[in-house]
Amino acid sequence: MNITIENILLIGSILLFVSILAGKTSYRFGVPTLVLFLAVGILSGSEGIAGIYFNDPKLAQFIGIVSLNFILFSGGLDTSWKTIKPVMWQGISLSTLGVLFTAVSLGVFVWYITDFSIYEGLLLGAIVSSTDAAAVFSILRSKNLALKTNLRPTLELESGSNDPMAYFLTIAFLGLVVNQDQSIYSIIPLFLQQILIGVALGFLFGKLSKIIINKITLDFEGLYPVLAIALMFIVFSATDALGGNGFLAVYLSGVYLGNHNIIHKKTIMRMFDGLAWLMQIVLFLTLGLLVYPSHIVPVIGVGILISFFLIFIARPLGVFLSLSFFKMKMRRRWYVSWVGLRGAVPIVFATYPLLAGIEKADMIFNIVFFVSLTSVLIQGTTLSVVAKWLNVALPMRAKQKSPVDIFMAEGAKSVLREIDIPEHNHSVGKRIVQLEFPRKAIIAMISRNEEFLTPNGNTEIEAHDMLVVLTEDRETMRQVYESLDLEPEMAELE
Repeated sequence: MNITIENILLIGSILLFVSILAGKTSYRFGVPTLVLFLAVGILSGSEGIAGIYFNDPKLAQFIGIVSLNFILFSGGLDTSWKTIKPVMWQGISLSTLGVLFTAVSLGVFVWYITDFSIYEGLLLGAIVSSTDAAAVFSILRSKNLALKTNLRPTLELESGSNDPMAYFLTIAFLGLVVNQDQSIYSIIPLFLQQILIGVALGFLFGKLSKIIINKITLDFEGLYPVLAIALMFIVFSATDALGGNGFLAVYLSGVYLGNHNIIHKKTIMRMFDGLAWLMQIVLFLTLGLLVYPSHIVPVIGVGILISFFLIFIARPLGVFLSLSFFKMKMRRRWYVSWVGLRGAVPIVFATYPLLAGIEKADMIFNIVFFVSLTSVLIQGTTLSVVAKWLNVALPMRAKQKSPVDIFMAEGAKSVLREIDIPEHNHSVGKRIVQLEFPRKAIIAMISRNEEFLTPNGNTEIEAHDMLVVLTEDRETMRQVYESLDLEPEMAELE
């Protein structure tokens, strides 16, 4: 079946519907949801049941880049600075040095066991060097797996921030394969340029995005997520055009916005959470359609060797070397190395050699697909078992909520106060988003002129307003009074 304008919506909606139903039941059989999405794509492809012909690596790459923008930006919005601050340097080391050591060790192994040149081996190693944010977020959250001593924020920070390093290494080694007269040292200036510009523009665009979202008054709440989407793509494309790493900039701008007060923040976060899931499904379906199962069979033998080397040697080596500067118990290092899930991102990166037209591009793509599939099947299905075996899992009663759960669960707030705003208070005339309220506090409603208003971030405070404020604890309520420059009655906070 050929995809045409007339049937693309029908085919796409049916595939989405089948994928969602498959994902709903997948964990009953211990199969990660993302594998089901991929399987639906394969079964619908040229050699599958539906026989949909799709052989366009360029379109698949475009869909992959768009999807990664949504996934990384959503992951950044969900990242709590307070949570990741204690593990920031561990996460950065894993997402840079860890990726580099993994790529180099695997690349040398591929060069040793195949007829690949050293640069081709390093290219394959770079493509599969990063853990997949979509796979890690999806599996950790769907399994509701609670881990000890900051393990979960470390894993989520690493998986959300290491794609830029893998992307850089892929582009750099691909350039060395195409232009073999270049020295490997030529990639060092490119690395510094990509990372430094990406970091600087990520935070700069994050700050500008916050100002734009809070300053522009839109008539409809639903337009704010649309504005955020536009800003997200501006961050990526502008950073890429200026020679920086667009993926890194998108993630960092998301982290910045997620940890600052913006108008309709809850609406934006919910919208991006849904869009990230949609993009994951679309991405895996597209890559499934692109794969020819008959082309995978010839590489199964070498694929198994590469997969096992990656899982049991290259990934642990990268983790242990990159974490050698930090204090961490051995069993926790082993668990970090086990959560080295490969997913859709390596398959997207594997389209770059296809479009560059290098000699072994098809073989690289098929090996990468096999490695990603086996990684999710082997590691993704055993995360809970290995966590218990290594004694890094928390008991069910001690499970903690993710930052998103805490942010969304208004029912968890237990301290309520009615706060009168005096006529000359500094908050009068300011919008709620400008009050610098603590993150754990919300204004549930405002009593004004004997009427009750349901406020949002754009609501202006007026003199003699009575704010009904909810917080999770008394200390946060003290911070609320401080932000309003008011003195609470001490009895209220005892």
